[in-house]
Amino acid sequence: MPQAPAHLTPATPVLDVLLAEPRGFCAGVDRAIEIVEKALAKFGAPIYVRHEIVHNTTVVNDLKAKGAIFIEALEAVPAGATLVFSAHGVSRAVQQEASRRGFQIFDATCPLVTKVHVEVAKLAKEGFEFIMIGHKGHPEVEGTMGQLDGGIHLVDSVADVARITPTQTDKLAVVTQTTLSVDDAADMAAAIKARFPKVREPKQQDICYATQNRQDAVKLMSPQVDVVVVVGSPTSSNSNRLAEVARKLGTPGYMVDTAADLQAKWFEGCQRVGLTAGASAPEILVTQVIERLKALGAVSVRRLPGDPENVKFPLPKGLRIDATDDLESI
Repeated sequence: MPQAPAHLTPATPVLDVLLAEPRGFCAGVDRAIEIVEKALAKFGAPIYVRHEIVHNTTVVNDLKAKGAIFIEALEAVPAGATLVFSAHGVSRAVQQEASRRGFQIFDATCPLVTKVHVEVAKLAKEGFEFIMIGHKGHPEVEGTMGQLDGGIHLVDSVADVARITPTQTDKLAVVTQTTLSVDDAADMAAAIKARFPKVREPKQQDICYATQNRQDAVKLMSPQVDVVVVVGSPTSSNSNRLAEVARKLGTPGYMVDTAADLQAKWFEGCQRVGLTAGASAPEILVTQVIERLKALGAVSVRRLPGDPENVKFPLPKGLRIDATDDLESI
C-alpha cells in the first residue's frame, strides 16, 4: 500500500493519546523565565540575557517580543544595562567580567546547578580534581567547568573515561550535568569507578529531580504505547534524553519543537501515542500537539498517573515584588 502523504490522516487512526505526568516546565525553568519577565516589568526593555534563558525556541521568541535581547558575548551589552544569566549557569570568568563592566546582574541559574557549582568550589579548596560527566559544548557543562581554572576533566562517553589523565588519583570527585539521562550517567560513573576505585561519588545524584521524574514517567509510558512524542527544542538536552529513554525501551521516540513538526507517517498503524514535554517546553505547545494529533485521527486523550511537583525556587531579592515571591519549598 502506498504511504499516505504527510498532510493526510493516516490509514489507521490513532485511538488514544497518553499524557506523561509530570512533563513540561520545572521549577528552575519557571524561575528563570519569571526573572526575565519581572526584570522587564521593573526596569523596562531592553533586558539583556546571556545565552538562551532556557533551551526552547518558543519561550525565547516570546521573551524577545517582550524586549529581551539574547547575547553570547558581554561586549554586546551596553554600560549600565541589566543582565540576566541563563538557567544553565555561567563560568566564574563570565561572572567576574560582568561585575567589572558594572551591569545590574540577576542570576537565573537553576539552584540545582548552583549546588553543583558550590560543591566543586568547596572540594577544590580541599585539593580535589574532578571528572565531569556531561556533553561537550553544553552551556551548563561550560559553566560548571568554568568554576575552576583547571583540574576538571570532561567525559562525554564511556570511552572518554580511558582517555582522561588526572594529575593524581587520591582526591578525585565526580560531578554530573543535571540534564543527562540517568542510564548514561550511570554507565559512565561505573566506568570511572572501575578505573579510579578511590573516586568520590556524589552524596546524591547531581541529576535534578525534574529530569529524573520526567524520565521515570517516560519509562512508565513507553511500554503502553506504539510511539512517543517529546515536545522540546533540538538544543534541549533533557528533551533529547527523554526521546532516548523511549528508544532504549524499544519504543520509537520523536522530538518536535512545535506541532508543525509532527509527521503523519510516524503514526501509521499506531493505536496509542505517548506524549511528554521536556523541562523547558511550555504546556501550550503540548496542547497544540494534541490538537494536531486529533486532526490526524486521535479520538481520546488521557493522563497517566504521576506524582505532582510542588517545588518553587525564590527569585533574586531585587525582583521580589510581593511576599509570595519569598516562598520556597523543596
